[in-house]
Amino acid sequence: MSKATFVLDSSEPQRLGTSLPAVSVDEAEAPAGGWHGKRILTVDGKAAFEMSYWCGTCPFVFQRLEGANRTLSMDALTERLDSGLGEVDTSVVESVASLLPEADYVPLLLEIHPRLVFPGDVGDYFSNEQVTTWGIDSFWGLPENPRTPYYRTPTRVVADDARLFEFVVPIVPPNWNDRGRVERYADRLRQGSEPTCLALGVLDVRQQADWETPEGGLVHWGLAHYLLDGHHKIEAAAKSGRAVRLLSLVSVDSSLAPRDDVKRLADVLAAAPIG
Repeated sequence: MSKATFVLDSSEPQRLGTSLPAVSVDEAEAPAGGWHGKRILTVDGKAAFEMSYWCGTCPFVFQRLEGANRTLSMDALTERLDSGLGEVDTSVVESVASLLPEADYVPLLLEIHPRLVFPGDVGDYFSNEQVTTWGIDSFWGLPENPRTPYYRTPTRVVADDARLFEFVVPIVPPNWNDRGRVERYADRLRQGSEPTCLALGVLDVRQQADWETPEGGLVHWGLAHYLLDGHHKIEAAAKSGRAVRLLSLVSVDSSLAPRDDVKRLADVLAAAPIG
């Protein structure tokens, strides 16, 4: 069985953020006659990731775009994060929120065992679990392509007809990381250190419109943690097979999910993994 995620701490939704965020979830301009524009994660006002479309029956998506070209490392917190958080630290939460738009957030402090996967691999969600439910893209004749390696944790059961799929999405790909820093973190992890990464979390709940398919009735909870700080740490954890901590501020406002579903994420994440 895959190694479980541990919920170390969480809190009720809090109003946090700034009017001038470095990272936000926005809507691109709608095409002529269109219902909505694409849903986009922006970094410094540039399109960094295309996200799931607004309709609840469209597949879960994150796809790296050209604006995903820098990390948002919080140098002032380096020592504190390298020591590892043991609880949801108010001062750290406020520092992370200074990068994000004003909204309601659920802070989650997790201990995860990340697994690095590449598009098309046997562990790739988009080529496997998503295809089982939605099939391949009808226009391209291919699975969705995130255009980046990413990290996964084990799948959890939400209900008989629902599963939670959790992802940690690096803003820049692992091959951009400094090899020496990754190795130094890997050594520290092997010695028992559990440093903390920072992320913006977004929960999208999706369901296939066609219940005729074998898995058509399965609801996918896609929880994406967009990594703000900790690219070297999380690669080191995946490489060494060790745990790393993740403080994720899950946006209630930017999630395509009912508020109550976002609020109960801590309970869902604490469930025993199934793969």
